[in-house]
Amino acid sequence: MFEPAYISALKEGKLQERIDLAKERLRECNICPRNCGVNRIEGETGFCKIGERAVISSAHPHFGEEAPLVGSGGSGTIFMTSCNLQCVFCQNYEISHLMEGQEVDTDALGGLIIGLQRLGCHNINFVTPSHVVPQILQAVKWAAEEGLRVPLVYNSGGYDSVETLKLLDGVFDIYMPDLKFMDSSASEELMNAPDYPEVAHAAIIEMHRQVGDLQINEKGLATRGLLVRHLVMPDDLADTRKAMRFLATEVSTNTYVNIMNQYRPCGRAHEYPQIDRSVSRNEYMDAINSALEEGIERLDDRVSRRLRFF
Repeated sequence: MFEPAYISALKEGKLQERIDLAKERLRECNICPRNCGVNRIEGETGFCKIGERAVISSAHPHFGEEAPLVGSGGSGTIFMTSCNLQCVFCQNYEISHLMEGQEVDTDALGGLIIGLQRLGCHNINFVTPSHVVPQILQAVKWAAEEGLRVPLVYNSGGYDSVETLKLLDGVFDIYMPDLKFMDSSASEELMNAPDYPEVAHAAIIEMHRQVGDLQINEKGLATRGLLVRHLVMPDDLADTRKAMRFLATEVSTNTYVNIMNQYRPCGRAHEYPQIDRSVSRNEYMDAINSALEEGIERLDDRVSRRLRFF
């Protein structure tokens, strides 16, 4: 029978050790690659504008995620407020930029986690967790002691510190990072993160080291492994071929990838002419062909459906 990784970590006392180490990093915050150095324990805030406590926007069963996460009961998504990237085109602009949400303590966040399991969700899916890892770890411990037994999903923008990810080794079961841009100039202009390509590469390699390729059980549900999302951008701004080549050569040709076509101008995208339009069908077809030609063939089921109806 499947047992989530965090259960062993809890029994062996490793989960509390990771919590202590993560919380200490909040004192001169280096939880994410921004390395702001502020004392979040004392209420200081840096790039993410989040202090000691996490802020959440919503928590509910989500049926729009990838098929191996959704099943019949949905993915138990918890949308964390703020983000360490601040993409100008963010489709969740109100949450990531405008900071819509409510501050929660460990008990409240843990209660939401348990509540999603009780609703029948197949996993707990933390959306944009990179800046609140210590708070999440505390809530996971609380929930595990209360009977949590479903996989944990780390659903990030890919801008993650390898040192922080190592604190999650043996705790999280599924990693689901974005692989956004392969070019530092685009990353700098659109995310204020010129180091994004190198940071995301290192993070994804570390994620795969921890959990390997995505494993799916007899019910079609993911239990462990890596799932990568790649958003196709206008004029191939995301450099899909280069992204797929990286996955095939430095991660695994068996990487499960969702190549997404839903880009549309959101947030402040209208201020940037190069991204002020949606992606065409031909651009999406080119992206799929690039993936296949580079050796990435394990594509999410929705890719074929998009090709029929897009």
